Amino acid sequence: MRGQETLLFFVLLELAIIVLAGRVGGALARLCGQTAAVGEIVVGILLGPSLFGALAPTAFNFVFHSAPPEPVLVLSSLGLVLLMFQIGLEFDFEHLTERVNRAAVVRVAVATLLLPFTLGFGFGYVSAPLLSPNANPVHSALFVATAFSITALPILGRIMIDFDLTRTRLGVIAISAAAINDVVGWLLLALITTMVVSGFDAAGFTLRIVAVAAFALISVKLVRPLLKRVIAISKPRAGSLSANLLGVLLAAIFLAGITTYKIGIFAIFGAFTLGVILYDEKELVIAWRQRVGSFVMVFFLPIFFTYTGLRTSIGGLDRASDWGWCAAVVLLASLGKLVGGYYGARRSGLTHAESAVMGFMMNTRALMELIVINVGLDLGVISPKMFTMLVIMAICSTVITTPALRFFLKRRELAYA
Repeated sequence: MRGQETLLFFVLLELAIIVLAGRVGGALARLCGQTAAVGEIVVGILLGPSLFGALAPTAFNFVFHSAPPEPVLVLSSLGLVLLMFQIGLEFDFEHLTERVNRAAVVRVAVATLLLPFTLGFGFGYVSAPLLSPNANPVHSALFVATAFSITALPILGRIMIDFDLTRTRLGVIAISAAAINDVVGWLLLALITTMVVSGFDAAGFTLRIVAVAAFALISVKLVRPLLKRVIAISKPRAGSLSANLLGVLLAAIFLAGITTYKIGIFAIFGAFTLGVILYDEKELVIAWRQRVGSFVMVFFLPIFFTYTGLRTSIGGLDRASDWGWCAAVVLLASLGKLVGGYYGARRSGLTHAESAVMGFMMNTRALMELIVINVGLDLGVISPKMFTMLVIMAICSTVITTPALRFFLKRRELAYA
């Protein structure tokens, strides 16, 4: 019992610091014209060895290393699952009933996958002997290519909510293309993980793709009608969500997460899919946002950022050449997404300003990038130094999104004036 109380003490201490630091970071970010997520990411890194650990190592170890990391890690993962369900709810996918919009999603998704992947593979293969010398060069290159290809679906969703883009054609095309990017990215990650651990199994990988398609079909044809009937019986109202309906939704979210985890594309996509199939339940969307959404944003999400920050050491880049490599990572990764997103959007008939917005939105990496590179570090396919460079790239690509959207959305409005 004493050991449990000690564990609880240190977990509560970590959570208190993380939640308060997240609020401060989010508020400061908004003052600087950024989204709150950017502030939470930066604060997470500052709470890690890059600042707090360097300035006060004894206090740092007392707060963050006195208890095992698993309790906080589980809480952060649970927060991501709930956030992804909420993001799925927020978007008006009715726009995708129009063929022109579906074609735009495909063009943007393909362009923002192929170009970043090609650039990432080339850079990863060339740099592996220097930056990740203990890893297989092909494995390292494939992993960097996957990291370049990812778009941060949860953070992109939060940014679009801030800019009131969730019910627009532009927003739905972007979030749909980002979802495709991430599903393909998780499949690639699963492929690389399998190659690193036990070698490539073509039959198993094909089966996984079939399972993803079957999950999507079952969600639309069976789960959606069932849940809509439950919602109709419960009759949610703005700000009012019954305990029974909330319990059913939470169980469904968790079961969907379990299913996609077993398929091999991570639990968060099960939750996102569940949100997508219920997007047209307007009263449910409002009730969830008011009853559950704020708690997820304030409590759960900053925990993940801090966990990643604890594994990131900016001080590991201690030579000018390291920062040169880091600049190349940021430049190439951003170039692949910006050019790919702009090209795909222009080919789909969007204006110059809208296409620029699309490129910057698809370049938002933050959260999903951090998940991917944590896996890569655990697998040993990237070194701590490359891990730090990719963290910096994730932050930079996210930091530039908000001011770029503010600038180009204003240009878009002027074009229609």
